[in-house]
Amino acid sequence: MSHKVIAIAAAALIAVVGGYFFFHRTTAAPAFHGWVEADLLFIGADEPGRLTTLAVREGEAVKAGAFLFQLQRDIQDADWHQARAALEEAKARLLKAESAQQRPEEIAVLQAQEARAKAALEQSEPELERTRKLVERNIAAQARLDQAKAAFERDQAQLMEVRRQIEVARMNARTEDIEAARGVMRQAEAKVASTGTRRAQRSVVAPADGAIQEIYFRIGEIVPTGRPVLSMLPPGNLKLRFFVPQSELPRIALGDTLTVHCDGCADGIRAEVTFLARQAEFTPPVIFSSEERAKLVFRVEAIPRRPELLRVGQPVSIAMTAKTTREATDGRK
Repeated sequence: MSHKVIAIAAAALIAVVGGYFFFHRTTAAPAFHGWVEADLLFIGADEPGRLTTLAVREGEAVKAGAFLFQLQRDIQDADWHQARAALEEAKARLLKAESAQQRPEEIAVLQAQEARAKAALEQSEPELERTRKLVERNIAAQARLDQAKAAFERDQAQLMEVRRQIEVARMNARTEDIEAARGVMRQAEAKVASTGTRRAQRSVVAPADGAIQEIYFRIGEIVPTGRPVLSMLPPGNLKLRFFVPQSELPRIALGDTLTVHCDGCADGIRAEVTFLARQAEFTPPVIFSSEERAKLVFRVEAIPRRPELLRVGQPVSIAMTAKTTREATDGRK
């Protein structure tokens, strides 16, 4: 009887211990090996040129909008000043087209002629009336009346001519001439804008906060087309890359929180899963081991919450948090 009790107790103990180890085996958070990667920003100018100013050093932290470097821009400066001069000329031509055809001094001369013609008309008009009365009373000959009438009409025509000249002098150019002048001015404005943009692009500023990683050209060197002058790393462009075997893939989901460990790093570094590959691949050589060799894995990427604590290329060990592991285990059940 005692042997039977002992056997039952031993079986119960084995079941408890086995269940304990089975539970911890299935719920233990697996660790994955990976490394720190970065999406660098390669900063260069839009056009080639000689590097004349370099305002940063490798490893220096810069703020968005900070001046980084400048290429030689003598040609761009000349083009910009030429475009501005052409714009001023176009504005002057448009103003002239919209203004009076003659200068104020010339209009003043015509106004003096108008006054003289008006005075002559004021003299010839009463003379015509007196001559008409004399002719009606047979005191003066008809020829004298004809002369007085001709003098009056002459003075009247001269006054009308001068007034028309004044009106023409005060008129602006024709509508089509004004529109043409406006078109030339718009072209000049566009030229100033384009040359100003090319000129401004010779001076490059930081597009975001970050740290200068590497400088590829020095002052005096010619930067070819499409080549960056330097690279910089914004903190938000740091990410973790690791690979998960198919058996562990159901444990991980987008948005999960991970715990990151590395040599010399502070404890408690957290990261969030932002990418899960849809296609399997062979284990990368960088994480080959006797157990991992020739296994198919899935690439996973995560964004660290405190990227300033990590360095590019640094190997890391990544584990899921206890909460994530329990939820994945419950989901499998």
